[in-house]
Amino acid sequence: MKKRNSKAQEKRFPRLLLKWNEEKNKRQMPWKGERDPYKIWLSEIILQQTRVGQGLAYYHRFIETFPTIQQLAKASDEKIYKCWEGLGYYTRCRNLIKTARYIVKEHKGKFPSTYPEILELAGVGPYTAAAIASFAFNQPHAVVDGNVFRVLARVFGISQPTDSSAGKKFFTALADKLLDKDKPGIYNQALMDFGAVICKPVNPLCNACPFNKTCSAFLNNKINELPVKEKKLIIKKRWFYFLVMEFDKKIAIQKREEKDIWQQLFTFPLIESKIETTKKQILSAAEKRKWLIKNKYETLGISPVLQQQLTHQLIKSRFIHVRVRQKPTIKNNWRWVPQKTLEHYAFPKLMDDYRRLLRS
Repeated sequence: MKKRNSKAQEKRFPRLLLKWNEEKNKRQMPWKGERDPYKIWLSEIILQQTRVGQGLAYYHRFIETFPTIQQLAKASDEKIYKCWEGLGYYTRCRNLIKTARYIVKEHKGKFPSTYPEILELAGVGPYTAAAIASFAFNQPHAVVDGNVFRVLARVFGISQPTDSSAGKKFFTALADKLLDKDKPGIYNQALMDFGAVICKPVNPLCNACPFNKTCSAFLNNKINELPVKEKKLIIKKRWFYFLVMEFDKKIAIQKREEKDIWQQLFTFPLIESKIETTKKQILSAAEKRKWLIKNKYETLGISPVLQQQLTHQLIKSRFIHVRVRQKPTIKNNWRWVPQKTLEHYAFPKLMDDYRRLLRS
């Protein structure tokens, strides 16, 4: 069921929001007020599925390493992935590379300037396209992200699920209607800031809210009930066993090329199991795959269980450290690299957690 307040409230909303923004909004961001579409695009891609606190350091790192889209486009994949390492959701990084090279090749390095053109870029959806179009080019396109869903659902008492097709259309239409067409960039940033610092997911600052006299959720004690989501997240559990294979002071690593998590990143050779498995079973499986030669290796240690929570997956893992006396035949996507050079390769967080464990 969806609930709408009066037209007067809709008319008042942008005025009160911009007044709050001018008088009360102290939130600082390095990209606020930025008009360079490259930097705006970069910040928006980094902040997809990433908290601002975590994304800030990565934004600065990318701007320092690749000051222009031309420099990003001509950099090697491995250098870009290393810069992205630890940020997760690596599909974003693949799209970042693809888009940078497309703009340099097809647009001579000039960032597309209209919403439809921006929307066609790899990794750019309606929200990101609206953000770039409004912030960089002052075009009247409303952004609709988690902060916006939350503010509008609470203020206007909307119980329509934000993760349904109908719900997304409804919220998008309302956001477009409320948008200040003369100051779209300022308005969009103000609305996102308001959701981040006042209308927070938990413990919102309702006493400091300029809408508290008319906010449906506040007046009806439904702050914790809105916004509504209808889909339940199903978590898939996986067991990863990594072989840390050492030969002549070198370690075997492999590049993940299959369509799965961590594509284009490096890991140690991996054996996956549906259930928790013993060290003996994993070593036997490695022998069958000819990764290890029977009686030609020794086990140096096995790690405790380490895990990494992804959006739809829980990865549990153990690392088995072996020293091989006879170098096995390796696959095309394997490399033997000196231990001291491991830090030059982009690894998933689990690999870094294991290496930190060893150092400690």
